Amino acid sequence: MPAMERIWKPNVTVAAVIERDGRFLVVEEQTSDGLRLNQPAGHLEPDESLVDAARRETLEETAWEFTPEALVGIYQWPRPSGDMTYLRFAFAGALGRHFEQRMLDDGIERALWLSRDELEACRDRHRSPLVMQCVSDYVDGRRYDLALLTHYD
Repeated sequence: MPAMERIWKPNVTVAAVIERDGRFLVVEEQTSDGLRLNQPAGHLEPDESLVDAARRETLEETAWEFTPEALVGIYQWPRPSGDMTYLRFAFAGALGRHFEQRMLDDGIERALWLSRDELEACRDRHRSPLVMQCVSDYVDGRRYDLALLTHYD
């Protein structure tokens, strides 16, 4: 490979698809495109497992504890601008305690619960098409055993 050739790597992210009483936990966040809706989600950090990243991101963005129990899906999404590709691992699991006084991550305006219909009605505010795709896959019952994922310490 020539020395000047750029090595391409996708951005690895995790997301939590959390449903309670027919409503999904989402965050309203500031982006370069304005205020958008997304699942609690974020980038995998060095030396972190995918499961631990999903747990951490959910707590940081929503102040809710989350225990991943299944993989909903793996999604590869190249942004239309062509500048970046995301490789998202979406998890379903159990909701734990809520820490009402906890500060949310920078850029997160608030966490809220929306029904599938409410999410459908505001697709133009979604951070990406992955938001609705993950919800649809979750509602369709897609659950894969976490044993699919192996993390070496």
